[in-house]
Amino acid sequence: MILKGKTAVVTGSNSGIGLGVAEELARAGADLVINSFTDRDEDHALAASIAARHGVAVRYIAADMSKGDDCRRLIEQAGACDILVNNAGIQHVAPIEGFPVAKWDAILAINLTSAFHTTAVALPMMRAKGWGRVVNIASAHGLTASPFKSAYVAAKHGIVGFTKVTALECAGQGITANAICPGYVLTPLVEAQIPDQMKTHNMDRDTVIREVMLERQPSRQFATVEQIGGTAVYLCSDAAAQVTGTTISVDGGWTAL
Repeated sequence: MILKGKTAVVTGSNSGIGLGVAEELARAGADLVINSFTDRDEDHALAASIAARHGVAVRYIAADMSKGDDCRRLIEQAGACDILVNNAGIQHVAPIEGFPVAKWDAILAINLTSAFHTTAVALPMMRAKGWGRVVNIASAHGLTASPFKSAYVAAKHGIVGFTKVTALECAGQGITANAICPGYVLTPLVEAQIPDQMKTHNMDRDTVIREVMLERQPSRQFATVEQIGGTAVYLCSDAAAQVTGTTISVDGGWTAL
């Protein structure tokens, strides 16, 4: 229970990577605030389930991460934030000349600007305790690019740069800031895409995963949400106290190409 006594806020965490990170932080003993933009019974039930399984305190707080005031209110309502995981994100694929302006604005707001707002409120809490961890979930697309993903690539490159600035401003204060850069991760959203890809390419499951979905991932294996969560736990540990301002790729060799 290396994180016992710490409180972690994980944005965009009622499913996918965010939920995987939250689960691993709870397994390591951290109390949690999980988040999404909905406010359903099942969101609060999920918090109660995590709490029961790991023996930690867990709350669900609804906040729309496209809105700066909501981002700041999330951290304020949490009341404590020793560990901040900026994970919330959306995606849209289109050529630049046809990219919807509203989608561009939303992706930049949720994938990048939200991290500025949450971090701005969390850092004074961390400084008051002389300890803190900021973990930003970036992407292989924070280090490289793909066509038709202009907003996502811009936002993820931005979050990598923001991570470096945060680390420099907090150096020597017991606070670190790092970015995890996943490649393709097997989330429920990705899992749901596999049958359609199988039909489109007339391939079996294993072939479409290996030859189509993971074409740029040399390992030809998805990363798992547990692996991303485990990386976050490492960055929050004492072993990583001097790891700051950097990126850790969990991408099966994608960015080594």
